[in-house]
Amino acid sequence: MQGRIKILIAEDHTILREGLRLLLSSNPDFEVVSEAQDGLEAIQLVESLKPDLVVMDLSMPRINGLEATQEIKKQSPSTKILVLTVHKDEERILSAIKSGVDGYILKDATRSELMLAIENIFSGRSYLSPNISERVLDGYLEGKKSVKSSTSWDTLSQREREVFELIVKHLRNKDIAQYLGISAKTVEKHRTNLMKKLDLHSASSLTAFAMEKGLITK
Repeated sequence: MQGRIKILIAEDHTILREGLRLLLSSNPDFEVVSEAQDGLEAIQLVESLKPDLVVMDLSMPRINGLEATQEIKKQSPSTKILVLTVHKDEERILSAIKSGVDGYILKDATRSELMLAIENIFSGRSYLSPNISERVLDGYLEGKKSVKSSTSWDTLSQREREVFELIVKHLRNKDIAQYLGISAKTVEKHRTNLMKKLDLHSASSLTAFAMEKGLITK
């Protein structure tokens, strides 16, 4: 590619966005053209700026990173997407790959790995963090729907999982609604549905299930 790589950062935490901007801008081959604090803003900025690369978080308000990726790939197929996230569960990684991401690294990655991931992507190769299990990619390439047997957790939609994760962080329905950009009534509907699917009937059982899934620690 001729010229500098134009990069959009999509991350809802301000301090992380600022840190990424400083880190990426230190490379003379990169130009950070803008920042988005949620998935919807990322989609809109890609449409107007046509960046070469989006560094994409997965857990963001209004529209999450997976949904944003799917929309961006439709409107700007040439834009590369590198996921930078804390999520390392196999199902989330498989979903990201199926959504069309070009790379997937974790937020505990080093500066060198971030640069390596971008280099690989613009050399026509995909990139997965080495500490992501190889069987995740193997399962996807073999056309498996999942590398694990189906569980009640697998029946939840992406939005229901987001609501679940915010509930166990002790956010109230109105706070969850504001964070996700949906109504409190919709949050309550998702809450009811997810508890029914998981066969859980109290806040304490939700917390225990979250601990079992490794979403929270004691």
